[in-house]
Amino acid sequence: MAGALLFALPLDLALANDTMAQLGTQGLTFVRSDRIEMRSEDLFVSPDEIRITYQFHNNGPDDEDVLVAFPMPDIEGSMDFMTSVPTDDPQNLFGFTTTFEGKPVSATFHPYAFAAGIERTQVLLDHKIPLAPHLAATHDAVQALDEPTKRTLRGLGLVMPTEYEEDGKTRIDDIPIWLLRSTYSWHATFPAGKTVTVEHRYKPSLGATAGVTFLNETEDGPARLAATRQKYCLGDDIVTRLKASGVKDGAWTSYPYVENWISYIWSTGANWAGTVGHFTLTVDKGDPKNLVSFCGENVRKIGPTLFRMEAENWSPPWDRELEILLLVPQRP
Repeated sequence: MAGALLFALPLDLALANDTMAQLGTQGLTFVRSDRIEMRSEDLFVSPDEIRITYQFHNNGPDDEDVLVAFPMPDIEGSMDFMTSVPTDDPQNLFGFTTTFEGKPVSATFHPYAFAAGIERTQVLLDHKIPLAPHLAATHDAVQALDEPTKRTLRGLGLVMPTEYEEDGKTRIDDIPIWLLRSTYSWHATFPAGKTVTVEHRYKPSLGATAGVTFLNETEDGPARLAATRQKYCLGDDIVTRLKASGVKDGAWTSYPYVENWISYIWSTGANWAGTVGHFTLTVDKGDPKNLVSFCGENVRKIGPTLFRMEAENWSPPWDRELEILLLVPQRP
């Protein structure tokens, strides 16, 4: 599909303990058909919602019954899990909904757990362990297991034991570290010679870190700024504005903004016939006081917080995804 929604990789996870990474979702995909063309794609991206409306046209003489899928982002457990996941619902972590011709679609959820590259879903289900590795309920279910079962899970690479001291005693906490890979799927019929509308929406996984990371006064500061300029097409106007807001504290300068990141992966597309007839991208920065930067052609401001790009016969760029940088003023 013309887009797969991912929420950008953090600039540097090792930069600070309060950096919150984000996950990437992929957009609606289906088994390739040379008869189905995408007449239009209307993509709306904001800190609160991702909304994508497509119009598909079946050019063939027959109805097309197509398997449609929505791959979710991989979620990998770790000892210091610092990744933004919008909801705690293990069946719908991103609050995903979709409609076909205005009617809600009932999708089938397919979750799979992997450790060391091997699928271990049934092992976890046999022990009544939730498959989402980051949830508190999953951690609690693992801790409630008997020691022989824990040793089995350790041996399979599903959990990692970590020691800690409590009440003068050494205790072991087993951390879920498997990879959750999941997809929603459903069948859709694209009628011959007709145009249908498909819409899906979900909550973004918003990456964030305290402060402004690309203006730090460290040895790699200039390289970080250059990389940020390239990734987000960051202009001198925003850099100048940030520097003017800086507050010196000895050898260090702090800036009264925090970074948020969103990415939309559109390079995974091309499973329909031809280009996108009409493509619209609307970015909502959320608050008029926020600063926003992203790469796009002929982008124009259409409202206090809205920016729009439109293109005809559009194809996803092969060399870059949509990377959005939001700079949000810190609260007093």
